[in-house]
Amino acid sequence: MSDNRTIFFIIGLLLGAVAGGMLLPAMADATIGHKDWQVFVASALVTGFIAGALVLTNRGKLPPLSVKQAFTLTSLSWLALTGFAALPFAFGELDMSYTDAFFEAMSGLTTTGATVITNLDSAPPGILLWRALLQWFGGIGIIVMAISVLPMLNIGGMQLFRLESSDTSEKILPRTAQIAGSIMRLYCGITLTCVLGYLAAGMGMFDAVAHAMTTIATGGFSTRNDSFGAFGAPVSVVAIFFMLVSAVPFVAYLQLVNRKFDKFVRDEQIRTFFLLAFIAAATMWVYQLSVLDQPAAPAFLSAAFNTTSILTGTGYATTDYGAWGPFAVALFFILTFIGGCAGSTACGLKIFRLQVIVKAGWRYIRQLTRPNGVFVIRYNGRLLDDDVANSVVAFVLIFILSFSAIAVALSLMGLDPLTALSASAAAIANVGPGLGPEIGPSGTYAGLPTQAKWVLAFGMLLGRLEFLTVLVLFAPSFWRR
Repeated sequence: MSDNRTIFFIIGLLLGAVAGGMLLPAMADATIGHKDWQVFVASALVTGFIAGALVLTNRGKLPPLSVKQAFTLTSLSWLALTGFAALPFAFGELDMSYTDAFFEAMSGLTTTGATVITNLDSAPPGILLWRALLQWFGGIGIIVMAISVLPMLNIGGMQLFRLESSDTSEKILPRTAQIAGSIMRLYCGITLTCVLGYLAAGMGMFDAVAHAMTTIATGGFSTRNDSFGAFGAPVSVVAIFFMLVSAVPFVAYLQLVNRKFDKFVRDEQIRTFFLLAFIAAATMWVYQLSVLDQPAAPAFLSAAFNTTSILTGTGYATTDYGAWGPFAVALFFILTFIGGCAGSTACGLKIFRLQVIVKAGWRYIRQLTRPNGVFVIRYNGRLLDDDVANSVVAFVLIFILSFSAIAVALSLMGLDPLTALSASAAAIANVGPGLGPEIGPSGTYAGLPTQAKWVLAFGMLLGRLEFLTVLVLFAPSFWRR
């Protein structure tokens, strides 16, 4: 019989961190005399009690995680954290149903940014801060998982980014602890710099702190109904810069710290990401000038901000780009799927997978024209194993099938085609806003059926944990000894 004490011990530690985090919005509410501080304190006590029980009953010499247990821990921890993080939403002044509370918490921890709150302008500061904290916690969790856990589990080609070729399941805990320390310091440093940038651009302190956390996490939760449309152009410029910064692999910044500038500059994924960001912004700018007849400077800022927001999976908006016409809708729908770089807080398919797909397709075409030729795939100057290429192809196929299945399920629940398709894409790509009047940049997910919210919450989890990490748990063979 397998020993799962390590799984429960780690979940206990994570729940303890969540309980501690709940005290921050409690202090924010208590400062202005809002009664929701009691809800946060009570939620922290409940969460902390469960966390303490899990830690104390599973302490001692813990066995190393097996690969099967690593899969189980990844999904179970996200579900447990979401379940307890939903408590302040469910019992606070907003009086959400647990479905809405779970949806909001899942959207936060997966850094999706879809919301069911219809009036952010009048929401309690504790709730607004809690939403931002959830995305900030989720962002660092995703980075650590992407550079330490997913490569070991060979998920979706992530083995390409192993930091050590000798990584094994027995090394997962110490490796994660070592990496997390450096990444956490860097993550906090960039967040603080973003706060200062927003303050310099004219934001108030509370808005600057909340938006800095959701910007660095590429999460997109805002404190205003109009998102970044409520702020001036300088604030949008700061947001564009830090959204781009957050969509770059954080390990690459560690290379810069270690003065390995050449590796950063020559990284194929980083260069392709910035090229795509430039092309998308330039295309939408030209479209606004030629078709929508917009002034040049405001059109450029609007195009750059909104395309960057969707490409990185952040989900902020300065305007309802869904009203820009069919071409804009099609372009933003495509950008929803692409995402940023692996090892960042960004979402979507990831740039490197698209590069591998293109390289594999081109190799296949060359093999058709020259059957006796021997062709290899190189990525960042290294030979790419067929196992990696096959893993990427399988991941993209599962991504498409999952998107299609969720879209069909939403259609069966009565959603119109545009809403169903864009909601499915926004959930599994962890972008947040969809398209159309109901869930577009100026709408919310509050009016969707209860069943649709649970389906979308599951879709967010699938997309954020890279699909196979979750889906493998449903395979009967996975549970056989």
